[in-house]
Amino acid sequence: MDLAASAAGTALLALIAVLLVMLLFRPAIQWLTGQVLRVLMSDRYVENLAEILPALMRMKPHLMLENSLRASSGKLIERPFGSPRRFPNFDQLVFSPAQLHPFPQEVDAAVDIRLTIGPRAKKPLRIDMPLLVGGMGFGVGLSDKMRQAIMIGASQAGTAVNTGLGPVLPEEREHAKHLIVQFHTASWARLPETLQRAEAVEIRLGQGSHAGYGFVLPARDIAGRAQALMRIPEGKDAVIPSRHRELFTPQDLARLVQYLRDTTAGVPIGVKMCAGSQLERDLEQAVSAGVDFISLDGGNAATKSAPPILQDDFGMPTIYALCRAVRFLEECGVKDDVTLLVGGGFFTPGDCLKAIALGADGVYLGTSVLWATTHTQVAKAVPWEPPTQLVYYSGKLKGHFDEDRAAAHLHMFLASMAEEMKTGIRALGKNALDDIGLDDLMALDEWTAYVTGAPPGYPVR
Repeated sequence: MDLAASAAGTALLALIAVLLVMLLFRPAIQWLTGQVLRVLMSDRYVENLAEILPALMRMKPHLMLENSLRASSGKLIERPFGSPRRFPNFDQLVFSPAQLHPFPQEVDAAVDIRLTIGPRAKKPLRIDMPLLVGGMGFGVGLSDKMRQAIMIGASQAGTAVNTGLGPVLPEEREHAKHLIVQFHTASWARLPETLQRAEAVEIRLGQGSHAGYGFVLPARDIAGRAQALMRIPEGKDAVIPSRHRELFTPQDLARLVQYLRDTTAGVPIGVKMCAGSQLERDLEQAVSAGVDFISLDGGNAATKSAPPILQDDFGMPTIYALCRAVRFLEECGVKDDVTLLVGGGFFTPGDCLKAIALGADGVYLGTSVLWATTHTQVAKAVPWEPPTQLVYYSGKLKGHFDEDRAAAHLHMFLASMAEEMKTGIRALGKNALDDIGLDDLMALDEWTAYVTGAPPGYPVR
């Protein structure tokens, strides 16, 4: 009886306490808010915490953060995921829907979105969709689990994976149905056994988020398997030089292309470049060298880390680079022979299809692949760690990453993107990717019409 009475008394006291809190909570919050507002609205600016508001309107929060990091370290800072600046993009382009002239295709009509990379190569690379996974290298960025997930997911979707700047994992050839090996300036990219695993080789001259500049990977960040595969002595930094040691003059590119073609027994050989004011001259050298494909990286591109100055203030928007490249290749009469791949800031099937309508043959995806592959596994990291700690080579949580689950999500993401592009092609009244062109687009403003050559959707008098 005493126990029951005691429990009842405790419950009653708890109920009274809850009621008191409920009664006092609102007045307390109102009083506290009033006190804060009185201080903020009466203190002079020099003493007022709210002085930060106009400062943030003049200097964006990420700039304040980066300047604080500079002040803290006195060293070069590196930012992930590319530039936050708003580059001109594909938003001011829309497609012209088919209705009577022409009629749209039926919802179950077959649509061919296959892509052949390097059609004139001895061994062209044929993939099932025009979407490719961009260069996100093992060790220099991603963990082996993440690389494995990407390789399996992309293979299930029938598309190609680029090795990026990292060393090639032994299991990459096992899991990757289509592998594009990046031939860059570091020593580990030159191993013959690496090149011979490739179905295409991409000579990296530059990239949109890092320009043509080299960089150093600290020994602590590559320790372990990555360092062993790079064949870098323990405790030594890995250096990725700015220039290829084979290229003393632009004309040397032709000899390098031929060497790679002989080494790989005829797979497509291409170049990866960012876009500057001399884009046409760069393209001219590449075409003269006999490349089978060109990977063009716009300034919208992202990377694991790069100095903000290279991300924000170098290169041109992807849409500008693409339009200039297409016009150059058409004027040279090689547009059908040299495959044009474009990357930098692609997140939706609509933008990918717009790029193809403007003249690209295929589109590289990067950041969107990372988010699709991690999917709900980000819950293993947030709120205490950023999601990248699950997938980075040096990530604290990489052991918790489920690569099989991630591969399945990447497969579904790519399949969904491809199916949505097919829907767009049917809505244009077409049956194949090759049938899409400028006439299928409308520009919503004069500037976009001028840049792209797309017919205006607005009234022209």
